[in-house]
Amino acid sequence: MARRKRSGPAEDLVELVAMLPWWVGVALAPVSYVLLHQIAAQSLTVGAPSGRAGMAVQALWMGLASAGQYILPFICVVAAGVSAWRRKVRQGLVTDVAQSQATDALDGMSWREFELLVGEGFRLQGYQVAETGGGGADGGVDLVLTRPGKGGGEKFLVQCKQWRALKVGVDVVRELYGVMAARGATGGFVVTSGRFTDDAIRFASGRNVRLVDGPKLLGLIRQAKSAAGQPTPSRGASQVVPLPTEAGQAIVCPVCAKPMVRRTAKRGAQAGRDFWGCTGYPDCRGTRSIA
Repeated sequence: MARRKRSGPAEDLVELVAMLPWWVGVALAPVSYVLLHQIAAQSLTVGAPSGRAGMAVQALWMGLASAGQYILPFICVVAAGVSAWRRKVRQGLVTDVAQSQATDALDGMSWREFELLVGEGFRLQGYQVAETGGGGADGGVDLVLTRPGKGGGEKFLVQCKQWRALKVGVDVVRELYGVMAARGATGGFVVTSGRFTDDAIRFASGRNVRLVDGPKLLGLIRQAKSAAGQPTPSRGASQVVPLPTEAGQAIVCPVCAKPMVRRTAKRGAQAGRDFWGCTGYPDCRGTRSIA
């Protein structure tokens, strides 16, 4: 996916901090000011054992800190604003797509909007999402997903392809699979607004790479948005919207046929075990065991 060129280190730093929640950027602003102000307020050590070279280095650091104590907090505040704005855009995109009944709801999006939409969709499923920006030596990975696991955590890589006219081929899937192996990822997703070639589908079959095409993505977002509006279960179970099965079908409740979500029991004899729970809870208490 194409990326615009960045103008310099300041913009790169804004982009880096903007990947974090907005409140982190706000918190970093005063912390960075205090730390740099302490360096800038130091007295220049005259006659240090290191001689003139040491004094020159100290003076350089003090000069950089004097300017940085104002510049770095400003960058953090700007990045916090960018992060907050992106979150608002993501939520608006998800709401628009979830409410739209059109089959081409994804077609009018830019690559950036599509990436934000996919990231927010995974957030609604319970993942922590880091936007990497794609491109470079990372194999075009756009999102890195994490979620707690029994081994301390699981990592998933996501490649977004806003291709409406072309089908995503096997080369894209094979590339992501190689990056997954190199980075020790649990699994990966290739998400497109269009479709996949038969070769790509065959390659992904039986591997820990999930292919999400346009219609499937629409279904996932609408299901996740619907589940997010449900009351939190009183049992304290964590709610994660499931991905489709390998056959591409969502898990449905055996009682009312509504979509089901993956939950973790936190109390009772089954504490710590995952199960499928109905999105109609508490009106419907249908469950399924996870094989």
